[in-house]
Amino acid sequence: MGKWIEKNNEIMRRDKMGQLSLHKDKEAIKLFLEHVDSKTKKFSNEIARLRYLIEEDYYVDVFEMYSEAEVLGITEYAYSFGFEFQSFMAASKFYDTYALKTRDKKEWLEDFEQHNVIVSLYLAGGDVDLAYRYVKAHTKQTVQSATPTYLNAGRSRRGELASCYLFTMDDTLNSIQFIKSQVSQASKISGGVAVNLTRLRGRGAPIKGNKGAAKGVLPVANLIQGEVGYADQQGARAGAGAAYLNIFHYDVIEFLNSKKINADEDARLSTLSIGLIVPSLFFDLAKEDKDLYMFEPYSIQKEYGEDVVLDDINITEWYDKLVDNDNVVKNKINAREMLNMIAQIQLQSGYPYIMYKDNANKNHALNGLGEVKMSNLCTEIFQYMEVSDIKDYNEQDQLGQDIICNLASLNMVKSIEENEVEEAIRTGMRALTFVANNSRIEHLPTVHKANKNVRAVGLGVMSFHSMCAKNKIRYGSEESLDLINIYCMLMDYYSLDESMRIAKERNDIFYGFEKSDYKIKDKEYGDYFYVNGRVTEDIVPVTDKVKEIFKDTYIPTKEDWQRLALDVDKYGVYNGYRLSIAPTQSISYITNCSSALTPVVDTVERRTYGNSETFYPMPYLSAETMWYYSPTAFDIPNEHIINVAAVAQKWIDQGVSTILFVNSEIETNKLARLYAYAHDRGLKSLYYTRNKLLSIAECTSCAV
Repeated sequence: MGKWIEKNNEIMRRDKMGQLSLHKDKEAIKLFLEHVDSKTKKFSNEIARLRYLIEEDYYVDVFEMYSEAEVLGITEYAYSFGFEFQSFMAASKFYDTYALKTRDKKEWLEDFEQHNVIVSLYLAGGDVDLAYRYVKAHTKQTVQSATPTYLNAGRSRRGELASCYLFTMDDTLNSIQFIKSQVSQASKISGGVAVNLTRLRGRGAPIKGNKGAAKGVLPVANLIQGEVGYADQQGARAGAGAAYLNIFHYDVIEFLNSKKINADEDARLSTLSIGLIVPSLFFDLAKEDKDLYMFEPYSIQKEYGEDVVLDDINITEWYDKLVDNDNVVKNKINAREMLNMIAQIQLQSGYPYIMYKDNANKNHALNGLGEVKMSNLCTEIFQYMEVSDIKDYNEQDQLGQDIICNLASLNMVKSIEENEVEEAIRTGMRALTFVANNSRIEHLPTVHKANKNVRAVGLGVMSFHSMCAKNKIRYGSEESLDLINIYCMLMDYYSLDESMRIAKERNDIFYGFEKSDYKIKDKEYGDYFYVNGRVTEDIVPVTDKVKEIFKDTYIPTKEDWQRLALDVDKYGVYNGYRLSIAPTQSISYITNCSSALTPVVDTVERRTYGNSETFYPMPYLSAETMWYYSPTAFDIPNEHIINVAAVAQKWIDQGVSTILFVNSEIETNKLARLYAYAHDRGLKSLYYTRNKLLSIAECTSCAV
């Protein structure tokens, strides 16, 4: 165990006043960085280092895009900020996870600033001014690229820059095999994967007239699990995957049972995450204490035609008709019993995720192009999809559109305190647009098609609880809701304005823009701009503390929104989707942030690595701020967590990854009521439910 670990552990020693020895963490950083320096390969100068790394095939050749003088200027600029790691966790996470090492792993080849330079040079694509902006954002930590981008950008032998991929599987063997291979390819390049299985026929359905031949959804989910486990980035990282199924599907109970502790091994999904697609009708049935009928999809198509697909229909309009038709194969369970079953399984496993389908499609700006039908591994991605028709060998496939996630996050504390909220949002949008345009995913044809057409990105935010604590605001209070409301409104405004500017500069808009709610149809402005009063009222801070926090930040007025609405109609928008709030993990450590919008779990986090432990004090922790980090996640009412996410969701065109924290003794009916509360508050999803007895393996690709 290194002496820096021992010094870090001294944090937990309390003085005579009972205070933690937080200064010991600074001493641990110093010792660790001395160790890093002793194990770092030395060069005569920066150009010599870069030339060596290019010649040895570590870095791409940046001198094809920049002169030596430009590279040196950008490097000097990176060091001019005087960056210092704020915790031992931040320093160790950066050097253990992100900093480039020699192939034998014995020496480091870059420090923090040098890493930010190569990432920025690559993302800027030869644009010197942009490279300066990216270096500033990454080094001042106002914006942070997601792990796949931050790890791979600028490296010669790199993985992909995108985070995860979503696919819809059709009810044919051709489609099953096609999507299965796509899952493997996506997992191979470090992507998290999610697959919608709702179109598959249920267990016991006929195949070509042979009754009882269909094996249902679960065996296909097992195939997905196998592909994700097999394609593990050459052993570098375990694959991560999820399967989604509509709650009205015939096999849904078997699907849920795959996560029970006592499930038979052949009926258990041990490593694959599962998610439920839940239309609002289900909650109506539960409120009225009615039965939930689950329908076999093939029997619906046989009765009503091939175009009547369970995954596509408005279940509210079709439900009674399907219930009354004896030719439609179905089974039933009391809806409240189903809610309790979901809660029980969540308490055992953390799963299923819950995707609120109707909420996801309400105010969806691209409804004119298609419907949102599923989400991703971390439940913050919500985009329309088109299923592919995969033909036989001698016929032409009709490729639909699947989904790619290109992610980054804003640091709320840094962007506000540096008075760079607008700059950070615009910079983040520029960097993400480069990622969308430079992903090498031709081997994923349906994803490549969607990425080319829609150029979707997901800019998020982290450090919310840290911002609250630093400003002596209680998590979930009126002030905290005011804070997140204004910040996310700024994200919405400036990200849309920047995407419009990119469209104007490049004379290029996303495919289908004319059918979107951004375009003026029968009103003065596009329908998008009337939601939340964007063009009809001024959105301003209402509490004194939040007014003070944003005193130096320009808050767009309704007149600004009106101007933007007209510009958007005239010039278009480059990115079909702009915002999504992903969970943040290792990136949060490096940037000294609390994760996303989530409350902290402990004021001092304990991490175990092998035989040693390290301690991570929450950002800005002091004798004063510790009271605003308390109560922590397991003691804060989950209603507060849902309320924070709901306020943010008003401005986020995709989703907000939201975790519930419960004690293991919670009654299932109370947990079930939280599902209904989240639905009623307008959330598009709930990520997993975490209790103190569970250890959930989160996806490091999707978690920024």
